[in-house]
Parts: sequence; structure tokens; C-alpha cells
Amino acid sequence: MPDSPSPETPSAEPAPQVPIDPRLLEILVCPLTKGPLEYDRAAGELISRKAGLAYPVRDGIPIMLAEEARALED
Repeated sequence: MPDSPSPETPSAEPAPQVPIDPRLLEILVCPLTKGPLEYDRAAGELISRKAGLAYPVRDGIPIMLAEEARALED
């Protein structure tokens, strides 16, 4: 009998992005530079151009930790 996929197996499709409350976006700043952030909904990231980092947004919750951020490419 072949193994059936477990419910924990991630699918190949990315999870749909949950929108962030616009009021939250107005008050959030980069934790390193205290500068403004841009929301890239398609990528599910908050971008800090000044720091050169993209902070992930998971299930509508911004993860504002530098160690979780991705370095922006030039």
C-alpha cells in the first residue's frame, strides 16, 4: 500500500498572503534604522531600503527581527 501524504507535508503552492492592517503599517518602522518600511504584499515582506533588509510577514504578522530578515539584492 503506497504511503499517503501526511497533513504536515507542505504543498508546492505558496500560502496566500494575509493582508496587514493599514493602521499597523503606519506605525511600524525598521527596528535597526527606525526608518520607514514598504509593504510588498506579493512577496509577503516589509522592506527597509535604508537597512537593505526585507522582514517576512507570516500569517499577517510582521516578523521584525534582523536575524529573520533577508538581505536585499542590489
